Amino acid sequence: MDTDHEKSILVTGATGKTGGHAVRLLLRDGLRVRALVHREDERSEQLAAAGAEVVRGDLHDLDDVGGATRDVGSAYFVHPIAPGLIEATVIFAQAAAENGVDAIVNMSQISARREAKSDAARQHWLAERVLDRFPAQVTHLRPTFFAEWLIVYGEYDEKGGVLRFPMGDGRHAPIAGEDLGRLAAAIVANPGPHAAKTYPIFGPVELHHDEIAARVSKALGRPVRYEPISPATFADILRGRGWDPHRIQHLRNVAIDYQNGIFAGTNDVIETITGRPPMGVEEFVERNRREFDRASR
Repeated sequence: MDTDHEKSILVTGATGKTGGHAVRLLLRDGLRVRALVHREDERSEQLAAAGAEVVRGDLHDLDDVGGATRDVGSAYFVHPIAPGLIEATVIFAQAAAENGVDAIVNMSQISARREAKSDAARQHWLAERVLDRFPAQVTHLRPTFFAEWLIVYGEYDEKGGVLRFPMGDGRHAPIAGEDLGRLAAAIVANPGPHAAKTYPIFGPVELHHDEIAARVSKALGRPVRYEPISPATFADILRGRGWDPHRIQHLRNVAIDYQNGIFAGTNDVIETITGRPPMGVEEFVERNRREFDRASR
């Protein structure tokens, strides 16, 4: 059944790729939304202007989370790929239980497994098990790689680009943060039918990175190619960019998972739950052309 809409819906990570879209969609549907942000900036100001109750807080602070979950009916919980996920999950579950939150929608990842070599992936699996002990409804979302990878990790200039990734001949169906935010909004607004379920989340078409590069190239109107590299070389590139060790360890190991098929697959979860299929790679590039142009500069 629907959550209690006399209470607010809490969205954590509310200025992020999935949380921001979820907030806007929930507000569009006339729901009361509390947006938890780590810091106030232009993005949080835009959410407040749209009608969200914006609260500043730290997911690792029990008092902050306790205040954020007060008078909340359901919540979307998302934590970045960063140290502290287990602590944040325990704090969130405790605060939610104390305040009588009815349901939690948890952002996990498709590589979350007990035997995962990635520290972050194993921590996501443990976080799921913690939340499974929560005294109300919990739904886990396990997305494959985001389409936003193409912006963050691709290398572009005005002449073209290269996807220098350690993915071998593996395949996946890239999923856009916007589509995942739409799914999270639909579930957190009506969590009952999704209680105790774990959803693998994919984009519409499973592709090899040669095919992904070809679709990015077509949408941008300039050549983009895939250049396979080793996980060790990818780690060196990220280290040179100043990325933190936790994320590098994660990405190096999930690259091996990717080659072994862990990220592969497709399904109709997003279309079934939201009524609209997720966007493909070309549409994603076209809708985010400004971000690709910025990456080129």
